[in-house]
Amino acid sequence: MAGGGFKAGHIHGATDEFGYKSVENRVSVPDLHATILHQLGINHTKLTFTHSGRPERLTDPEVTGARVVNEILS
Repeated sequence: MAGGGFKAGHIHGATDEFGYKSVENRVSVPDLHATILHQLGINHTKLTFTHSGRPERLTDPEVTGARVVNEILS
């Protein structure tokens, strides 16, 4: 993601003492997809593709709650 408008050397969030799961500032996969699409200039809420004859969305924000993570953008 270097050079893509993300903060250089930024550590976002923290894990538990074993590094097993995140405990603060969690970012889901749909959040990451929404952020990358935002950096590419694509509105993740309007991007659709056809799968088995019906339109679907990569992030599906109504179901997943996907959002652009502005804290990691420069």
